[in-house]
Amino acid sequence: MRRFLSFRDFDWGLLLLVLVLCTVSVLEIYSATLHTKYVGFHTKQLLYISAGVVAMFIISKVDYHRLLDWAPWAYGACLLSLIAVRLVGHKVLGARRWISIGSMQFQPSEWVKLVLILAVARYFANLGGKQLEWRDVFKAFALVGLPMVLVLLQPDMGTALTYSPILIAGLFLGGINIKQALILSTAGILLVVGVWNSGKVLKPYQKARLTSFINPDNDPKGSGYQIRQSLIAVGSGGIWGKGAEKGTQTQGDFLPIPHADFIFAALSEEHGFVGAVFVLLLYFFILMRLIQNAQTAADLPGSLIIMGIVAVLTFQIAVNVGMVIGFMPVTGIPLPLLSYGGSSVLFTFLALGVAMNVRMRRFVN
Repeated sequence: MRRFLSFRDFDWGLLLLVLVLCTVSVLEIYSATLHTKYVGFHTKQLLYISAGVVAMFIISKVDYHRLLDWAPWAYGACLLSLIAVRLVGHKVLGARRWISIGSMQFQPSEWVKLVLILAVARYFANLGGKQLEWRDVFKAFALVGLPMVLVLLQPDMGTALTYSPILIAGLFLGGINIKQALILSTAGILLVVGVWNSGKVLKPYQKARLTSFINPDNDPKGSGYQIRQSLIAVGSGGIWGKGAEKGTQTQGDFLPIPHADFIFAALSEEHGFVGAVFVLLLYFFILMRLIQNAQTAADLPGSLIIMGIVAVLTFQIAVNVGMVIGFMPVTGIPLPLLSYGGSSVLFTFLALGVAMNVRMRRFVN
């Protein structure tokens, strides 16, 4: 007997956790930008979140199998949009990452993540769970590698790196064996060493950003400035923090971009260790709910989609928080649902909408 689709099957617990995190985001952006040139950005963030919630409910009603059918066309459209960014994109601080439509700007590379999740899930699902051969692995690399190269040319290394966990999750769940994984890992290490030593791929400022976190005091006013100010902000927050609107690093405009890439540092300064742990627990429960939904999915494509979303979110959280506390290089990767930014917020809500889509259809024949 067919069970009709109903919002009763919606993961309301997951939505509650997400909305709590969004509330923290709006309040922290308001506090962090109150005495800076970014004042008022919290209202824009609230609009992005509202639009994201609407988009999440809409996409949750579209059968994810139909989304998988559309994935090849969406993939082609994404490649065209990335080429358009390269040709006519809006240039900011030496990088072309945005396309302007009237007074609005959007970042196509953010939307590519969702399309890649669907495309990779479709690809591995069509293989039927068989043992992966090398040609299957190389096709998967090409599928993810092409848009990654186009994003690297913008240049936007941070966003390009967020595509890699989609590929890794797909290979892992798609059936790669240990021997293949070891060979690919060794080849990846050799490739990274070769790229680093070539001097032709990475620009000097990118190398400086990638190494400054190791010893930021070597260039405290240059490449190490962001890390130093972030570490000062996090450390000065102590256990309970200095209080909302009272962070000296944040309000004194020492902490760079306190509402976006370094919002976790601003939150740690104002709300201390307790506030930071609270946010990390929210992320933990969100990820656990998503993994639970992946386990109860009706088919392999549904599980692959949700685990692709989990892989991207986990990667972004780990890299951003690691960057803030000096364990990772500065890459410009936003903290999901906490950092300011329309493209990032809308991507995350759309991804959550697709995950809800899978959950709602777990009992539908």
